[in-house]
Amino acid sequence: MSTRTDVTHFNCTLANRIATVSLNRPDRKNPLTFDSYAELRDWFRDLAYADDVDAVIFASNGGNFSSGGDVHDIIGPLTKMRMKELLNFTRMTGDLVKAMVNCGKPVIAAIDGICVGAGAIIAMASDLRIATPEAKCAFLFTRVGLAGCDMGACAILPRIIGQGRAAELLYTGRSMSADEGAAWGFYNQITPADTLDETAQNMATRIAAGPNFAHMMTKTMLAQEWSMSIEQAIEAEAQSQAICMQTGDFERAYRAFVAKEKPEFKGD
Repeated sequence: MSTRTDVTHFNCTLANRIATVSLNRPDRKNPLTFDSYAELRDWFRDLAYADDVDAVIFASNGGNFSSGGDVHDIIGPLTKMRMKELLNFTRMTGDLVKAMVNCGKPVIAAIDGICVGAGAIIAMASDLRIATPEAKCAFLFTRVGLAGCDMGACAILPRIIGQGRAAELLYTGRSMSADEGAAWGFYNQITPADTLDETAQNMATRIAAGPNFAHMMTKTMLAQEWSMSIEQAIEAEAQSQAICMQTGDFERAYRAFVAKEKPEFKGD
Protein backbone atom coordinates (compact mmCIF):
# COMPACT_ATOMS: atom_id res chain seq x y z
CA MET A 1 0.00 0.00 0.00
CA SER A 2 1.24 3.50 -0.87
CA THR A 3 0.90 6.66 1.18
CA ARG A 4 -1.70 9.18 0.05
CA THR A 5 -0.35 12.64 -0.68
CA ASP A 6 -3.54 13.90 -2.38
CA VAL A 7 -4.91 15.39 0.83
CA THR A 8 -7.18 18.40 1.12
CA HIS A 9 -7.01 19.82 4.63
CA PHE A 10 -3.26 19.69 5.32
CA ASN A 11 -0.01 19.61 3.36
CA CYS A 12 1.70 16.32 2.56
CA THR A 13 4.80 15.47 0.54
CA LEU A 14 6.79 12.26 0.19
CA ALA A 15 10.46 12.05 -0.73
CA ASN A 16 13.15 9.48 0.02
CA ARG A 17 10.68 7.43 2.09
CA ILE A 18 10.07 10.38 4.43
CA ALA A 19 6.59 11.89 4.59
CA THR A 20 6.36 15.54 5.60
CA VAL A 21 3.03 16.92 6.76
CA SER A 22 2.01 20.34 8.02
CA LEU A 23 -1.17 22.28 8.62
CA ASN A 24 -2.03 24.61 5.77
CA ARG A 25 -3.42 27.82 7.24
CA PRO A 26 -0.28 29.84 8.08
CA ASP A 27 -2.19 33.12 7.94
CA ARG A 28 -3.99 32.02 11.13
CA LYS A 29 -1.06 30.15 12.69
CA ASN A 30 -2.31 26.80 11.40
CA PRO A 31 -5.44 26.06 13.42
CA LEU A 32 -7.13 22.66 13.25
CA THR A 33 -10.66 22.28 11.91
CA PHE A 34 -13.18 19.43 12.04
CA ASP A 35 -12.02 18.44 8.56
CA SER A 36 -8.28 18.55 9.24
CA TYR A 37 -8.68 16.55 12.45
CA ALA A 38 -10.57 13.82 10.59
CA GLU A 39 -8.29 13.76 7.56
CA LEU A 40 -5.15 13.61 9.71
CA ARG A 41 -6.68 10.78 11.75
CA ASP A 42 -7.46 8.79 8.62
CA TRP A 43 -4.04 9.50 7.07
CA PHE A 44 -2.16 8.26 10.14
CA ARG A 45 -4.43 5.21 10.35
CA ASP A 46 -3.64 4.32 6.75
CA LEU A 47 0.06 4.93 7.37
CA ALA A 48 0.21 1.76 9.47
CA TYR A 49 -0.26 -0.21 6.24
CA ALA A 50 1.95 1.92 3.96
CA ASP A 51 5.15 0.35 2.70
CA ASP A 52 6.67 3.47 1.14
CA VAL A 53 7.24 5.54 4.32
CA ASP A 54 9.87 4.93 6.98
CA ALA A 55 9.60 8.18 8.96
CA VAL A 56 7.27 11.18 9.27
CA ILE A 57 8.01 14.83 9.92
CA PHE A 58 5.15 16.93 11.28
CA ALA A 59 6.46 20.34 10.28
CA SER A 60 5.71 23.95 11.07
CA ASN A 61 4.38 26.29 8.39
CA GLY A 62 4.94 30.01 8.10
CA GLY A 63 6.80 30.28 11.40
CA ASN A 64 4.24 28.44 13.54
CA PHE A 65 3.35 24.84 14.32
CA SER A 66 -0.33 25.11 15.26
CA SER A 67 -2.64 27.38 17.21
CA GLY A 68 -4.90 24.44 18.13
CA GLY A 69 -8.61 24.14 17.51
CA ASP A 70 -9.95 26.98 15.39
CA VAL A 71 -11.93 29.39 17.57
CA HIS A 72 -14.52 30.14 14.89
CA ASP A 73 -14.69 26.78 13.10
CA ILE A 74 -14.54 24.54 16.19
CA ILE A 75 -14.90 26.33 19.55
CA GLY A 76 -17.97 28.31 18.51
CA PRO A 77 -19.90 25.35 17.08
CA LEU A 78 -19.01 23.19 20.11
CA THR A 79 -20.85 25.59 22.42
CA LYS A 80 -24.05 24.79 20.52
CA MET A 81 -23.73 20.97 20.46
CA ARG A 82 -25.49 18.44 22.65
CA MET A 83 -23.65 15.82 24.69
CA LYS A 84 -23.71 13.05 22.06
CA GLU A 85 -22.24 15.35 19.42
CA LEU A 86 -19.62 16.62 21.84
CA LEU A 87 -18.56 13.10 22.75
CA ASN A 88 -18.30 12.20 19.08
CA PHE A 89 -15.96 15.15 18.62
CA THR A 90 -13.75 14.47 21.65
CA ARG A 91 -13.45 10.80 20.69
CA MET A 92 -12.52 11.81 17.15
CA THR A 93 -9.73 14.11 18.38
CA GLY A 94 -8.45 11.36 20.65
CA ASP A 95 -8.48 8.99 17.69
CA LEU A 96 -5.88 11.22 16.00
CA VAL A 97 -3.49 10.60 18.90
CA LYS A 98 -4.24 6.87 18.80
CA ALA A 99 -3.55 6.83 15.07
CA MET A 100 -0.22 8.61 15.55
CA VAL A 101 0.81 6.21 18.31
CA ASN A 102 -0.22 3.16 16.29
CA CYS A 103 0.98 4.22 12.83
CA GLY A 104 4.14 2.11 13.07
CA LYS A 105 6.43 4.91 11.86
CA PRO A 106 8.62 7.23 13.97
CA VAL A 107 7.10 10.73 13.96
CA ILE A 108 9.29 13.81 14.39
CA ALA A 109 7.63 17.12 15.30
CA ALA A 110 9.54 20.18 14.03
CA ILE A 111 8.20 23.02 16.13
CA ASP A 112 8.53 26.74 15.49
CA GLY A 113 6.53 29.56 17.03
CA ILE A 114 3.07 28.84 18.35
CA CYS A 115 2.36 25.25 19.42
CA VAL A 116 -0.69 25.31 21.65
CA GLY A 117 -3.84 23.36 22.47
CA ALA A 118 -4.34 20.50 20.08
CA GLY A 119 -1.10 21.55 18.38
CA ALA A 120 0.76 20.87 21.63
CA ILE A 121 -0.98 17.49 21.79
CA ILE A 122 0.24 16.59 18.29
CA ALA A 123 3.77 17.51 19.36
CA MET A 124 3.35 15.46 22.54
CA ALA A 125 2.07 12.44 20.58
CA SER A 126 5.10 12.51 18.28
CA ASP A 127 8.07 10.28 19.06
CA LEU A 128 10.69 13.02 18.85
CA ARG A 129 10.50 16.79 19.05
CA ILE A 130 12.84 19.45 17.64
CA ALA A 131 12.14 23.10 18.41
CA THR A 132 13.41 26.57 17.67
CA PRO A 133 14.25 29.04 20.46
CA GLU A 134 11.03 30.86 19.52
CA ALA A 135 8.81 27.82 20.15
CA LYS A 136 6.03 28.43 22.64
CA CYS A 137 4.14 25.32 23.71
CA ALA A 138 1.03 25.50 25.88
CA PHE A 139 -1.66 23.02 26.87
CA LEU A 140 -4.13 25.84 27.29
CA PHE A 141 -7.39 23.95 27.69
CA THR A 142 -8.09 25.52 31.09
CA ARG A 143 -7.91 28.93 29.41
CA VAL A 144 -11.17 28.09 27.62
CA GLY A 145 -12.84 26.55 30.67
CA LEU A 146 -11.94 22.93 29.92
CA ALA A 147 -9.99 20.28 31.81
CA GLY A 148 -6.34 19.66 31.05
CA CYS A 149 -7.11 15.98 30.42
CA ASP A 150 -7.52 16.33 26.67
CA MET A 151 -6.52 13.78 24.00
CA GLY A 152 -4.39 11.77 26.42
CA ALA A 153 -2.46 14.68 27.94
CA CYS A 154 -2.76 13.45 31.54
CA ALA A 155 -1.41 10.04 30.54
CA ILE A 156 1.32 10.99 28.07
CA LEU A 157 2.73 14.34 29.18
CA PRO A 158 3.77 13.20 32.71
CA ARG A 159 5.69 10.33 31.13
CA ILE A 160 7.71 12.82 29.10
CA ILE A 161 8.38 15.65 31.56
CA GLY A 162 7.29 14.29 34.96
CA GLN A 163 4.09 14.51 36.99
CA GLY A 164 4.72 17.82 38.74
CA ARG A 165 5.78 19.71 35.63
CA ALA A 166 2.90 18.27 33.63
CA ALA A 167 0.45 19.20 36.38
CA GLU A 168 1.67 22.80 36.36
CA LEU A 169 1.26 23.14 32.60
CA LEU A 170 -2.13 21.42 32.55
CA TYR A 171 -3.56 23.39 35.50
CA THR A 172 -2.29 26.82 34.49
CA GLY A 173 -2.25 26.57 30.69
CA ARG A 174 0.91 28.66 30.71
CA SER A 175 3.44 28.53 27.91
CA MET A 176 6.49 26.28 28.20
CA SER A 177 9.55 28.02 26.78
CA ALA A 178 11.99 26.27 24.48
CA ASP A 179 14.63 26.28 27.21
CA GLU A 180 12.23 24.71 29.69
CA GLY A 181 11.13 22.14 27.14
CA ALA A 182 14.73 21.16 26.47
CA ALA A 183 15.65 21.00 30.16
CA TRP A 184 12.56 18.93 30.97
CA GLY A 185 13.09 16.44 28.16
CA PHE A 186 10.12 17.51 26.05
CA TYR A 187 12.42 18.61 23.23
CA ASN A 188 15.17 16.39 21.96
CA GLN A 189 16.97 19.30 20.33
CA ILE A 190 16.84 23.08 19.95
CA THR A 191 17.93 24.55 16.63
CA PRO A 192 17.70 27.99 14.97
CA ALA A 193 14.61 28.58 12.85
CA ASP A 194 16.59 28.71 9.63
CA THR A 195 17.92 25.18 10.20
CA LEU A 196 14.77 23.59 11.66
CA ASP A 197 13.66 21.84 8.48
CA GLU A 198 17.17 20.63 7.70
CA THR A 199 17.66 19.31 11.23
CA ALA A 200 14.35 17.43 11.10
CA GLN A 201 15.19 16.02 7.68
CA ASN A 202 18.60 14.86 8.89
CA MET A 203 17.07 13.11 11.87
CA ALA A 204 14.37 11.52 9.72
CA THR A 205 16.96 10.41 7.16
CA ARG A 206 19.06 8.79 9.86
CA ILE A 207 16.04 6.93 11.24
CA ALA A 208 14.79 5.92 7.79
CA ALA A 209 18.19 4.41 7.00
CA GLY A 210 17.85 2.05 9.96
CA PRO A 211 16.12 -1.31 10.42
CA ASN A 212 12.57 -0.07 9.88
CA PHE A 213 10.73 -3.24 10.82
CA ALA A 214 12.64 -3.10 14.09
CA HIS A 215 11.73 0.60 14.45
CA MET A 216 8.07 -0.39 14.14
CA MET A 217 8.55 -2.95 16.92
CA THR A 218 10.28 -0.35 19.08
CA LYS A 219 7.42 2.12 18.63
CA THR A 220 4.89 -0.62 19.38
CA MET A 221 6.66 -1.60 22.60
CA LEU A 222 7.09 2.00 23.72
CA ALA A 223 3.31 2.37 23.56
CA GLN A 224 2.22 -1.04 24.83
CA GLU A 225 4.57 -1.28 27.79
CA TRP A 226 2.91 1.66 29.55
CA SER A 227 0.26 -0.73 30.86
CA MET A 228 2.52 -3.72 31.50
CA SER A 229 4.26 -4.94 34.63
CA ILE A 230 8.03 -5.32 34.44
CA GLU A 231 7.62 -9.06 34.04
CA GLN A 232 5.13 -8.62 31.18
CA ALA A 233 7.36 -6.04 29.51
CA ILE A 234 10.42 -8.27 29.64
CA GLU A 235 8.46 -11.14 28.10
CA ALA A 236 6.97 -8.88 25.41
CA GLU A 237 10.42 -7.58 24.53
CA ALA A 238 11.80 -11.14 24.40
CA GLN A 239 9.12 -12.04 21.86
CA SER A 240 9.71 -8.83 19.89
CA GLN A 241 13.45 -9.41 19.68
CA ALA A 242 12.96 -13.03 18.64
CA ILE A 243 10.77 -11.80 15.77
CA CYS A 244 13.36 -9.18 14.76
CA MET A 245 16.08 -11.84 14.82
CA GLN A 246 14.28 -13.53 11.93
CA THR A 247 14.56 -10.46 9.69
CA GLY A 248 16.97 -9.97 6.84
CA ASP A 249 18.21 -6.78 8.48
CA PHE A 250 19.53 -8.74 11.46
CA GLU A 251 21.53 -11.02 9.18
CA ARG A 252 22.71 -8.04 7.08
CA ALA A 253 23.98 -6.31 10.21
CA TYR A 254 25.91 -9.43 11.23
CA ARG A 255 27.49 -9.87 7.80
CA ALA A 256 28.41 -6.18 7.66
CA PHE A 257 30.01 -6.37 11.10
CA VAL A 258 32.09 -9.39 10.10
CA ALA A 259 33.16 -7.62 6.90
CA LYS A 260 33.82 -4.37 8.83
CA GLU A 261 31.29 -2.57 6.64
CA LYS A 262 28.29 -0.36 7.36
CA PRO A 263 25.05 -2.37 7.10
CA GLU A 264 22.48 -1.42 4.49
CA PHE A 265 19.10 -2.06 6.02
CA LYS A 266 16.10 -2.86 3.83
CA GLY A 267 13.34 -3.06 6.41
CA ASP A 268 12.63 -6.79 6.05
